[in-house]
Amino acid sequence: MPELPEVEVTRQRIAPVLVGRRIAELATTPQSYFFLTPPNELRAALVGQRLLSLDRFGKYLVAGLEDDHRLLLHLGMTGQLFSSGVVSVRLLSATARASLAPEAQAEFSPDDHTHLRIAFEDGGPEVFFRDVRKFGKVQLLAPGQASERLDRLGTDALEIRGDELFEATRKRSVAIKNLLLDQAVIAGTGNIYADEALFLGGVRPRRRASRVSRQECHRIADAIRQVMRRSIETGGSSISDYVAPDGSDGAYQDERRVYARKNEPCHSCGTAIKRIVIGQRSAHYCPACQR
Repeated sequence: MPELPEVEVTRQRIAPVLVGRRIAELATTPQSYFFLTPPNELRAALVGQRLLSLDRFGKYLVAGLEDDHRLLLHLGMTGQLFSSGVVSVRLLSATARASLAPEAQAEFSPDDHTHLRIAFEDGGPEVFFRDVRKFGKVQLLAPGQASERLDRLGTDALEIRGDELFEATRKRSVAIKNLLLDQAVIAGTGNIYADEALFLGGVRPRRRASRVSRQECHRIADAIRQVMRRSIETGGSSISDYVAPDGSDGAYQDERRVYARKNEPCHSCGTAIKRIVIGQRSAHYCPACQR
């Protein structure tokens, strides 16, 4: 699932293709739970509008339009936002991937999973929103309309500080890993970066949140910001479906210390990394480096 770094990389790289351009045509798949705003309403409101801005809130992207409407986009678990002409095997179906010769590439053509296609008046590159599992979301917000999804977000993961995290852990019996995944506490974290931050903070993921000390909260908060910034620098993590808007893969997956490294040696001490399940989600840690 794209987390804050992947969404921020997407924002940075798709903004030049979106901002300042006027929409000429909007093509969609039929109504589904992907569309919080029905496709016919999106077409009526967006065609002819110029996109003025693209911001990120946690894992959400919000495009500002010249008539003060806002377009909310969420990548969900497998969402991909990119421009036409992009080449990447991650944009192809499993069947199409299997038919390609090794090292072969194929330019993307819109398929049944391409739920949003935006064409512009200048005739330049189009923008596609593709999502195989349809857990992504598109919603049009009227001028001044509040968004429950945005309003319930906590502090952005790039801004979280130790004292704030410590206050959030008090009287909380949940595992610290689950607390870090709570978007109402820290917006933007997910499995990958929570595991990585807890490793750097020296705290096991199953530890009860209320038993994490203030000093440990400072270490964890510092680590969250560190791994997020580093992942943005390296283009995010391309472990499964994620691909940047220009078709490139991220590289942070090559720097993972614990996530998805079950039974592999810890880079710090050589102890085998363990995998456990907490609240139906996997968690990875080093039993020697984390307490």
